[in-house]
Parts: sequence; structure tokens; C-alpha cells
Amino acid sequence: MQPDFWHDRWHSNRIGFHRDTPLPLLTQYWDPLRLARGSRVFVPLCGKSLDMVWLAEQGHRVLGIELSALAIAQFFDERGLTPSTHASPAGTHHVAGPWELIQGDAFAIPASLLADCAGVYDRAALIALPPAMRDTYAATTWRRLPAGCRGLLVTLEFSEAEKDGPPFPVGEPEVHARLDRDWLVERLERRDILYGEPSFQAEGVTALHTVVYRLDRKPRERLQQQDFPLRSK
Repeated sequence: MQPDFWHDRWHSNRIGFHRDTPLPLLTQYWDPLRLARGSRVFVPLCGKSLDMVWLAEQGHRVLGIELSALAIAQFFDERGLTPSTHASPAGTHHVAGPWELIQGDAFAIPASLLADCAGVYDRAALIALPPAMRDTYAATTWRRLPAGCRGLLVTLEFSEAEKDGPPFPVGEPEVHARLDRDWLVERLERRDILYGEPSFQAEGVTALHTVVYRLDRKPRERLQQQDFPLRSK
């Protein structure tokens, strides 16, 4: 999927993925992560999610990245804030209050910008991407997060034969295949949500589950010292 797809969705206000309240799975499972107040939380493909408001209310600083300038403008407008802006190789930064939202490419965000992120929260990024782009996302954005970072990943599970994405279904085997190299992955809950999703029902989806995972970034691999043979004197 190209950037124009998402720009068109925002400009035509076809943003059914946007929720009017924080996600219950976030509010239920965030506290056990035990992130300190004042710590920074990364939210990829953030849109104008109210989950970022909830995270800030818990005392966190939020770093988001989003393709759509309109989504970012709406987020700050709806808070009554006028952000300061500056440019970096990652894109255009919009900063106000506890939020720093970058208009840019999540795949290209440098590790240096993520280095102080103690937490990560992905509700709508992985499932927004087709398989090839999920490969890139895991190998770039996720791999650049620092050792010790921890957070939540939320996915959807349904039959690909019943609905075209986005959102795309991402099963537990795929989550492990993409993230186990760098992360400890623990499934916390798998919840049937079809009854509350009339748009999925209207498209013919007969089973729909949301799954939340806890993720803990493994220590980065240390360089192995090469063993040299002893020289005889």
C-alpha cells in the first residue's frame, strides 16, 4: 500500500479505524508493564488516536509517527493546542504538551530517535500493513527500539477469505515469526469481538478476535570476541 492510500482515507474522512475512546485492552494491560511516569512511549502509525491521550494521562511522554499531516493537525486541534514544529531527517516534528508527533515514514525512523523509548504501543500499525510491508516494519521500526523497551501489541484474527484488508489478520504464529528474534512475546488475551463490529459483519466476516501481546525487548547481541591461537615464543 502506498502513502496516497492513507492520505486519501484521511482527506475523505474514511477513518473507521479511529476510536472515540481509549482501547479497553490498553487500559487493562498497561499498568502491569510498570513503566515509570515521565518515560517515553512510542506509538507507530499513530493517527490521532485517543490512546495517546490516555498514555499522557498516565504520566508518559508520547512519541508518535504518522504519514498524514491532516491526522496530526486534527489531533492537536482537538486538544486546543498549537504545536511548535521543526524538521529532522525523520520528518516534520510537531510538539506540544507531552506529545511529539512526527509526520514521516515509520520504516525510516532512526534508532537515535527511539533510543530513550521505554515503552511501545501498537494497536493499528502491524494490522494496517500487507505481508511484505509487515516484513519491513518488523525489520526496521521494531528492531530499532532499544533493549529493555516493553509494551503492547494488539492484532486482529479473521479469515482472509472473508474480508480484504486493511485491516489485515495477523495470527499468533506470524507474530512470533516476525518478532521472536528481538522480543520476548507473551499472549495476554484473545477476545471475541465480532458482536461489536457491525462493519465486519456486513462484509461477511463470521469470526473475529482481537489479541493483545506483551512485548519485552531482548538485550542486543554482544559482539563475540574471536579466539586467537596462542603464539609460541
